[in-house]
Amino acid sequence: MQIHFFAAARAASGVAETQVSLTDLAEPTLHALVEKLGEAFTGKTASGMTLAQVMHQCSFLIDGTRSELDAALTDNARVDVLPPFAGG
Repeated sequence: MQIHFFAAARAASGVAETQVSLTDLAEPTLHALVEKLGEAFTGKTASGMTLAQVMHQCSFLIDGTRSELDAALTDNARVDVLPPFAGG
């Protein structure tokens, strides 16, 4: 599946996107993906937050639909990692 990082999540991961296979996850859920990504990317934002810390504040879209951590994933899914954005 394709994972796309935005704003602070992009800064902490150091990449705009990455690929993950369901076989890399303990279970085919968004929660397992978040755990895997938090372990895989150990960089930090300019303010010192890790990706794991940033993702605790994020919203997630699976194929364009806002999803909770218990959501099921498929190998061809697109997951967007969206930190809170400032502004109006």
